[in-house]
Amino acid sequence: MRARIGDKIRLLHIIDAINEIEMYVKNIDTESFLNNSMMRFACIKQLEIIGEACNLISKETKANYDIINWPQIIGMRNVFVHEYFGIDSKLVWEIIQNDLPILKDHISTCLKGFNN
Repeated sequence: MRARIGDKIRLLHIIDAINEIEMYVKNIDTESFLNNSMMRFACIKQLEIIGEACNLISKETKANYDIINWPQIIGMRNVFVHEYFGIDSKLVWEIIQNDLPILKDHISTCLKGFNN
């Protein structure tokens, strides 16, 4: 039971991080994103938070919601943390635009499985 409570909190952290990124890039185009290092750093930090939260979610929850590619998200976090100077900012933008909305939907579905 303890892990599930922790999982709910971690899932909420993921939603919070996605919301932060959405707020940062609201009404921003690709060029503006690529030219704004503060925005890129802030978004990457939130993506790291998402990856770390995913890493700490229990195996049970990951198995129950295997539609989410947990290893890929965790791997992305590891690249952001350990290979910072090799990060492709265009790829970060694509993740934000294409992958985060889907992840947000999946995480919201996961949260429905936690009744309290």
